[in-house]
Amino acid sequence: MSHSGSTVEENGALMDRGGTAADWLRRGWADLWHQPVPSLVYGLFIFALSWGVAVSLFIFDLSAYLFPALAGFLIIGPILALGLYDKSRRIENGEAVWFSAMIFVRPRSAAQLLLSGVFLCLLMLLWLRAAVVLYALFFGLKPFTGLDQIAPILFSTVEGWALLVIGSAVGGLFAALAFAISVFAIPMLFDRRTDVFTAMAISVRSVWGQMGRMLLWGVVVAALGAACLLSGFLLMIVVYPLLGHATWHAYRDACDLSLLD
Repeated sequence: MSHSGSTVEENGALMDRGGTAADWLRRGWADLWHQPVPSLVYGLFIFALSWGVAVSLFIFDLSAYLFPALAGFLIIGPILALGLYDKSRRIENGEAVWFSAMIFVRPRSAAQLLLSGVFLCLLMLLWLRAAVVLYALFFGLKPFTGLDQIAPILFSTVEGWALLVIGSAVGGLFAALAFAISVFAIPMLFDRRTDVFTAMAISVRSVWGQMGRMLLWGVVVAALGAACLLSGFLLMIVVYPLLGHATWHAYRDACDLSLLD
């Protein structure tokens, strides 16, 4: 069989594997409410962390970075969910769930996971810098006018509309890249012994091979993230652990682990 035929066959095998976004959410919801206290405490910590970051930006007069920082959370969010992956794995294996085990997680590829965190943080910093550069390109080097003026600036000026369109496009590219390299790589480094480059390559390959349902999953994650933002992060207490548990099931269903062989 030719190489191209083999590729088509592999893509078909990925598409035939079970699991949809709705199914992952349903199983994530079940994991959340299986001994719910550890998961909700986890969500409460993320809620407090989000508020802490937002307040710090205002205290240090860095409010211009607020929206890029909130968007950048999508980059580092998966690596903060290791304890949730551990709980879902324990439930899957019929093991006891311990809160201490969720806090003091022992990944199979700990050093590589740390390296992936460095890469993702660098990507987030690049995203923040890109946001500042875009603002400067359209509005010059004048200071940020404040969040209370952001809506009039964006929606009542030509520069604002241009920034909104181009900024969304650039942000979308960063988000797509971050999603593709991390959605399966982080759970994989937690679950398997491998290196960060292999994990990221397999993650991208798995996303590319089933673009339809992974695009839908990305939209679900983004929509729930937006809902958390609109609620003043309050929904984060439930939504973050829900997505963490659901991501584990997405990894188990949709990641092509045969590429590790």
